[in-house]
Amino acid sequence: MPPDTARTRAKLLDAARAEFAEHGIAGARVDRIALRAGVNKERIYAYFGNKEQLFQHVLTESLQELNTVVTMPNDDPAEYIAQVYDFYCARPELLRLLVWEALYYGHDPVPDEERRVTSYAAKLQEFADHLGVKPSPDVAQLLYSLIGVAAWQQTMPQMSRVLLGADSESEEARANRRKHLIEFTRASIASMKQS
Repeated sequence: MPPDTARTRAKLLDAARAEFAEHGIAGARVDRIALRAGVNKERIYAYFGNKEQLFQHVLTESLQELNTVVTMPNDDPAEYIAQVYDFYCARPELLRLLVWEALYYGHDPVPDEERRVTSYAAKLQEFADHLGVKPSPDVAQLLYSLIGVAAWQQTMPQMSRVLLGADSESEEARANRRKHLIEFTRASIASMKQS
């Protein structure tokens, strides 16, 4: 890919990420994305197809970043959940994209669902290996719940404020939530191993 093309695509993806995080798939506007990127909107159609396909490119790229940055440590699966929390604190736009995707597609399959199934099957296997068990529906439910707890705190910041107080976004409050999340994860793992 020529450098100018790669640069233009990157600008469009960055602009689209911001636009989709703010407005969702249905509310996003190709004109605004092009304006943010400083690029002719025809480039969007040439590089990505339609708006839904552009959204999928943005989401796929964001999920790949998550999978690259957040890895299962060899010694402590609770640290994996803490890394998920850290990632979402640093990049809350991914959570917004996932929420918009859920609202748009509902219970219907998403365009790249099979790739995600494969990716999470590998994460489930790693998680189960660290627990010393085989992957099972119970282990999958535990991993799903723990990822949900890690994500929820950034998905619903208003609940953090209401329940935890006005300073719930301070560095100290986030560090305390991270510590609690690690302890909660370890207790959940221990509880599952005992049953």
